[in-house]
Amino acid sequence: MKEYVSVLTTTRLFAGISGEEVVGMLDCLSAKTRAYKKDEYIFRQGDKVNFIPILVKGKIHIRRDDFWGNRSIVNIIEAGEMFGEAYVPPESGPILNDVVALEDCAVIFFDLQKILTACPSACRFHKTLIQNLFFVISEKNRKLIQKLGHMSKRSTREKLVSYLSEEAKKQNSSSITIPFNRQQLADFLSVDRSAMSNELCKMRDDGLLVFQKNKFTLL
Repeated sequence: MKEYVSVLTTTRLFAGISGEEVVGMLDCLSAKTRAYKKDEYIFRQGDKVNFIPILVKGKIHIRRDDFWGNRSIVNIIEAGEMFGEAYVPPESGPILNDVVALEDCAVIFFDLQKILTACPSACRFHKTLIQNLFFVISEKNRKLIQKLGHMSKRSTREKLVSYLSEEAKKQNSSSITIPFNRQQLADFLSVDRSAMSNELCKMRDDGLLVFQKNKFTLL
């Protein structure tokens, strides 16, 4: 587990806490590490989430498939990000989505109750940890609102414009790289892949953008 301490120190949850201090807190937080292979499920829809997970290696998708196999990508999680925290409180019920490894991954699970209550050794950074947890949840809510903004657009073009514009602002450049291939982008925006690909070609022909795989330049 200590091999991932350098990753934990870069996360929002452990902001302001040094690597040495993180090591000292792992036992207090009942931290446990588990490795997952590519395409392995970390959680399935209906599972109960009992610990707060942080991805420390690899990349995962949070997604949902309907009865007919239509897929929607809810979010993409990179190393250093927390996920599934909304389902940890006892009253929240089971998880509503599948969480799947896109590549070989490692996840560290933390006991929420150990985070929210002072440990016997009275770690002086426990207050910082609780504050950071609040900030992480606030940031994730902001990202959810951003996605709802993309989803609220009526047409495929409007959804693409909204998403690509937001990425350009985030990356502070008109030339951007997105974390999705074509099918994943279609699933994320809840549009038909063929229709989306046709719309991208029309936008290119209209002089709005150029693209190559997952690299886009907005004109």
